[in-house]
Amino acid sequence: MASGGAARAGRGRRVARRALIAVPTALVVLAGVAYAGTEIMDVPPPHTLYRVQTTVPSRWGDLFPARPVAAPARAVPLTADPRPVPAAVPWKGGRIPFARFLGDTHTNAFLILRDGRIGYEWYAEGITAGTRLSSWSMAKSLVSLLVGQAIGRGELSEDDRLTDLLPEFRTGGEYDRITVRDLLDMASGVDVWENYNPYWPFTGTARMYLTRDLPGFVKDNRKVAYTPGSRATYRSVDTQILGLILTKVTGRPLADLLAERIWGPVGAERPATWNLDDTGGTEKAYCCVNATARDYARIGRLVLDNGRVGDRQVIPPAWITRIATPAPHKLGTSGYSAQWWHPAGGTGDYSALGIHGQYIYVNPATRTVIVKLSDHGTEQDEQETFEVLRALSRT
Repeated sequence: MASGGAARAGRGRRVARRALIAVPTALVVLAGVAYAGTEIMDVPPPHTLYRVQTTVPSRWGDLFPARPVAAPARAVPLTADPRPVPAAVPWKGGRIPFARFLGDTHTNAFLILRDGRIGYEWYAEGITAGTRLSSWSMAKSLVSLLVGQAIGRGELSEDDRLTDLLPEFRTGGEYDRITVRDLLDMASGVDVWENYNPYWPFTGTARMYLTRDLPGFVKDNRKVAYTPGSRATYRSVDTQILGLILTKVTGRPLADLLAERIWGPVGAERPATWNLDDTGGTEKAYCCVNATARDYARIGRLVLDNGRVGDRQVIPPAWITRIATPAPHKLGTSGYSAQWWHPAGGTGDYSALGIHGQYIYVNPATRTVIVKLSDHGTEQDEQETFEVLRALSRT
């Protein structure tokens, strides 16, 4: 019996030793498969994908390659004119304390400009006036301003066809009918799904976010779901194509254009960055500028002031009229025009808008700009937030 027990114990130790060897070996094999799979799909490696899942969206800009957007030697100051904000704001049919609104919508920075002066400025713990936060899709509205400038300079026309500007994308089909105007108003019909699912990031917009070859992604996704210009569907790929067009017609990367044509003229306080598909690569035009709340506010003030900074006309007035006038096709219940949103129920207000609760809200009637930068859920509580911003703009 004793010898049998010893034998069983010996077998147990051998099994345990094999397990100790087999489990790490299996993990190494799985890791190798994962790294090989991401390499084949031309997306970032698993350790970067893990960091994406464990980092708040407002700081994803730190995880990917970026091109700097230089700040000017001298900033145009934002003067302060502090004013109290209401104790409570409208929210989903009732009223809640303003502080609760900031917390419940996971706000990182909140800034109100009234007639160009800072009336209110607030930052969450760990965030300061110098912290760069992701624009997400507010970058689309910056691309719009760059397009408006290019049109004003004669480098581009809204009637230009995409494939005349980028002939390498010709298909011989309906895709070739897409115009710059269609891309601006999200009416191209390009069939790239707006997928934001973090657990399946390999299709649609999520795949476009992760790809290390944006021009190749665009070339691989040239099917249209309907006749270009016939209706509108929100598609981030439209803005990415606009970015490729701008780079082609100007011969400059988007980050350099932004620095030279907007960041410098508005007198930004700090450098920004614009994330790329890969080191030295192509800007993610549809998202991913990283900047401070104050410098986003300067963009809002530029738009509010009809494209002027002091005595300098930075954006053509005709382009400010273009973005302030809803296009023929709505996106859901909201108006849309040249990459700027016109929220339902509005009276001339409009906004840049990002997926996790980023806003550059402009209300010309009250001469108000509001910047809200958040880590809220995807496409969550947007209309309710606009009602708060409207109420604040009237106080």
